[in-house]
Amino acid sequence: MSASATQQRVFNFSAGPAALPLSVLQQVQEELLCFPGAGASVMEVSHRGKAFVDIIEDAESTLRSLLNLSDDYALLFLQGGAALQFSMIPANLLRDSGKTAQYLLTGSWGKKAVAEAKKEGDVEVLYDAKDSNYDHVPSPSDYQVSDSAAYLYYCSNETIQGVQFASEPECPDSVPLVSDASSDFLCRPLPMDKYGLLYACAQKNAGPAGVTVAIVRRDLLERGSEQLPGYLQYRNHAAGGSMWNTPPTFPVYVLGKVARWLADDIGGLEAMEKQNQEKSKLLYDVLDSHSDFYHGHAKPEARSLMNVTFTLPNDELQAKFLAEAAENNLANMKGHRSVGGIRASIYNAMPIEGPRTLAEFMKDFALKNG
Repeated sequence: MSASATQQRVFNFSAGPAALPLSVLQQVQEELLCFPGAGASVMEVSHRGKAFVDIIEDAESTLRSLLNLSDDYALLFLQGGAALQFSMIPANLLRDSGKTAQYLLTGSWGKKAVAEAKKEGDVEVLYDAKDSNYDHVPSPSDYQVSDSAAYLYYCSNETIQGVQFASEPECPDSVPLVSDASSDFLCRPLPMDKYGLLYACAQKNAGPAGVTVAIVRRDLLERGSEQLPGYLQYRNHAAGGSMWNTPPTFPVYVLGKVARWLADDIGGLEAMEKQNQEKSKLLYDVLDSHSDFYHGHAKPEARSLMNVTFTLPNDELQAKFLAEAAENNLANMKGHRSVGGIRASIYNAMPIEGPRTLAEFMKDFALKNG
């Protein structure tokens, strides 16, 4: 990547597709025309050839190491994003089961998941934070999971509202815990043995758009009906090594690079979590010290490490904030229409200089306009 191109890059606070590590982009650029040993671009080689088989196996191995994932779980590279998983999960785990799937709703993506699940069977919303416009997550005393539920589903980090579960919801051992971890995947260590199924579309925190990582406990692979379309059966993808059909080769390649960056450059997920805590604290400290000017959407105990959401006193000031921020190379922070205001997404790849610069801008803007 040329020096001029690097200098043109802004601090990209986009909620997704989102920032990728600069070193990964540089590696991709270097290998784009001709992947070492392949004689062609990684986008041109056969997914059955040795070059790509090595890539996908290394990506899986690195992710397994980062997550300390046992062989009790299949790790799959799929397509279709979270939108497909909203349907694929209940199709495999709920349809014709005679059971009820239970959901915890803490934001927009959970609502979408419920709507699709209801097409496959009985669904019960155990908790819905809509009355407070999804500014918090439930405490264990707020819901009771049935021992016979098909599964318990939650979204670990709601990108739009900026709320995140600090730890896994309580769930009986008899009930598979299912998580949409799309926007906080790999931001911190996870106790994977608590999960039945966890998935993440990559474009928010783990890679480019086009690949979804699904981690499925192997005993759940057989639940899907034989009447399901082939692509919708998790066991087909597990049996085929994520090559039941042609996988999204380029996104898998980049995701593998990101996983290597986490392992080798960052030092693993504990180190990544520490960095993410430092980055988010810079912004939340400004919200707390200027609470008469900035209003954080999420309650303090549910604040996201990944998406910092807040509003200003009026729409005019919010427009001015975004315009002046862009002039300072602080880009892509307009909040989602359902929440409004500002959303600063500070995923793994965001260097600490980004939130540090934003925090100073926020302080200065409040002093000048408050």
